[in-house]
Amino acid sequence: MNRRDVLQTFALALTGSLATVMSSAQAQAQTRDPARLRLALLPDENATSLLQMAQPLKTYLEQRLKKDIELIITTDYSSMIEAVRFKRIDVAYFGGFSYVLAKSKAPDIEAFAVGVEKGAPTYNAILIANAEGPVKSLSDIRGKAFGFGDQASTSSHLAPRAHLSRKAGLEGDRDYKVVHLGTHDAVARAVQAGQVPAGALSEAIYRSLVTRKMIDPAKIVQLDLSDPIPNYPVVMQNDLAPALRQGIRTAFLELTDKDVLKSFRVEGFMPTSDKAYDVLRDMATVLRLDIAKLK
Repeated sequence: MNRRDVLQTFALALTGSLATVMSSAQAQAQTRDPARLRLALLPDENATSLLQMAQPLKTYLEQRLKKDIELIITTDYSSMIEAVRFKRIDVAYFGGFSYVLAKSKAPDIEAFAVGVEKGAPTYNAILIANAEGPVKSLSDIRGKAFGFGDQASTSSHLAPRAHLSRKAGLEGDRDYKVVHLGTHDAVARAVQAGQVPAGALSEAIYRSLVTRKMIDPAKIVQLDLSDPIPNYPVVMQNDLAPALRQGIRTAFLELTDKDVLKSFRVEGFMPTSDKAYDVLRDMATVLRLDIAKLK
């Protein structure tokens, strides 16, 4: 190789090295390492109750991550999805289907941990009826109103609606009146008061409401349980600094404090990925739900 070839080879190698360094520098410049992390909890119950239960979580994360933690409860599922989309939230605890909707609008978010209950990363929806009302079985729902939570809720809309279709042949807005009441606790209260004869919500939330004496189980009967549903995922923005993202991931996966876990109504967390929620996408397709209209 002559001197000219050597210089050309050196120049090409130097150009490649500079490009690599510049690319790495640009990637680092695009990541964020905020002093305050904004963490959103799914607005599936009264906001005041959720914030009270989440105070141990705030303390735990501040100690683990050495950052201020701002707890956020949005007004509804849609506003939470939009806040994640526009990066006004850094970490979020979504319901399964609301995560699917968020992912469709903010494809760069990462689902990294999922709640574990009774040793499994799944839970159930419970279908309930007023104890003195006209609904004694799933077939009795025909021709009546049925209370769901938010449209984007998995266990208070998508899963029980699919369950009614598959198990009882009942289609919403054809065989019964669909009534959306917003939150899970609102569904339980409406059924208890007889405002709707029947409804559905997360079984874990229902049991929690009973334990906290916010619902009288004597006034409600259980109609059925749905099939297992992928549990709520914890999600984070992927433009956070790599070290911070790893710290967040580790903080959740190593979480064992029962007082902190009460915020999530789970026994602990295990790793998850987007693929785990394909079953909910399939469920929406079977129900002919237009995801675009639910966002």
